Amino acid sequence: MSTSPKTGDAYLLYHSIGQYEGKKDDMAAGLADFCDVWGAANGDQWGDVLGKRQEFIDLWAELIHAPKGTVTTTESVTTGLMSVIGALPEGTLRGKRVLVAEDGFPSLHFLLTGLAKRFEFTLTTVPFRQGGNWVEAEDIISEWDETVAVALLTWVSSTSSHRLDIPQLVAHGREMGTIIGVDLTQAAGLLPYDVTAPKVDFALSTSLKWMCGTPGAGMIYMDHDLLLRCEPELRGWFSQDNPFSWDLDKFKFADDARRLDSGTPSSVSALASLPAMRWRMAQDSDKIAAHNRKLTGLLQEGLEDMGLILASPTNPDERGGSLMVNLPDSLPAAEVVAALREQAIFMDNRSQILRMSPGVLTTEDGVMRTLKALREIVQPAESRTTVATL
Repeated sequence: MSTSPKTGDAYLLYHSIGQYEGKKDDMAAGLADFCDVWGAANGDQWGDVLGKRQEFIDLWAELIHAPKGTVTTTESVTTGLMSVIGALPEGTLRGKRVLVAEDGFPSLHFLLTGLAKRFEFTLTTVPFRQGGNWVEAEDIISEWDETVAVALLTWVSSTSSHRLDIPQLVAHGREMGTIIGVDLTQAAGLLPYDVTAPKVDFALSTSLKWMCGTPGAGMIYMDHDLLLRCEPELRGWFSQDNPFSWDLDKFKFADDARRLDSGTPSSVSALASLPAMRWRMAQDSDKIAAHNRKLTGLLQEGLEDMGLILASPTNPDERGGSLMVNLPDSLPAAEVVAALREQAIFMDNRSQILRMSPGVLTTEDGVMRTLKALREIVQPAESRTTVATL
């Protein structure tokens, strides 16, 4: 088997920024088109830009099986969560609890910590078990009772690739009368997800990672029943059914996800991500998932053969598309990442955990190159105590 590097053959960063063949040219063409439209002195800009923004929204809705009028844009998952919290009916959170897990994205925890006093709720963070790399579903359930007003579930963890059993948790949450949200970010575009089966109240994601989009192109889904009960604090002319209604005394929210909009929508990030969205929705989803499953299986076999300890579930049915592994303290992970980068092998680390996510550009040859390079670093341990000895 040939191990000569090809562009992207050992690109393992789909948990961060997704890539596909032709992405650069697609983005350049999309942004050039925007520049042509926006720079034309003809007054036609908004019809074109808002139409493309709506296409972005519609493609996201198709991907997650969201009903018409339940999806809109947001800058990030964090700003999307702020929009949701600020939209909930008055008193929803007062004296109640918001439930999250320790392996959720830290930015969301930072936000909720800051909002707890203002909205008068208690933030409950379900911890890792001693020595664990992810939060178990049964531990989430053990903390989840009728005092939980909102539960934010992380479908796939960014630090372990552990995948939650969403149907199990939603079933429990319905018994508790909880508003249930899901952060889809780490697996959207790779694994199938349906916001209606089981029905969740809201969902958030960016268009990075497996969607191969750009920063700033986030999305919010909110179930229509909850939407109609929400009156967002963050509001503006685009929150209205008729954005061009200028009567200051007759503001009226739109009856769909547009009520989660506010001022003039930031559209460039959605337009820059639209080519990737079109590309992704034209692909065979089963083929993409099978390719990832095959390559993560090869990685797992090779890493375990080196004696490295996985920080991800060993069962592929219990994880997303990434594989994480713990490095011994004698091998500083950041130095390992830098050494691999010199060989056109791209991954990253969180502390001593290496994160690897093969996608459509990654090849079997690339995975074999990665394993060979890692083996040269970690074995033999007697003669390799730091990456600097390479």
